[in-house]
Amino acid sequence: MKKIFEVGNLKSNGHYALATIHQDTVYVSGQFSIDPETREKKFGRIEEETLQALKNVEKILEAAGSNKEQILRMTLYIPDVKLWDKVDAVYRNFFGEHKPARTVVPTNELHFGFKIEIDAIAYI
Repeated sequence: MKKIFEVGNLKSNGHYALATIHQDTVYVSGQFSIDPETREKKFGRIEEETLQALKNVEKILEAAGSNKEQILRMTLYIPDVKLWDKVDAVYRNFFGEHKPARTVVPTNELHFGFKIEIDAIAYI
């Protein structure tokens, strides 16, 4: 088993790996809208936060030898189900024809006040 703790300036902030690779599968920990170069928390509209979190997942997958087209499953956590349509529009644009299995989980609030957290499972 291999663990990825840093990808460029993206780093885990706690006792976890950004991703864990087991055999030909990569498991990406939940990602927020954090600038991968400056590590600045990028708060904004749900559409902006969703795109940045997806890009962070993509960056971690690439470091693991995978890519967004190889994502099998994703979980998206949002603070309000009313944001679903806006998130889905960004998600649809990001993935195009690729449609991984997905769960969207409405929660009360997310860490640091972010509007979305996204994790992923992909193959290598």
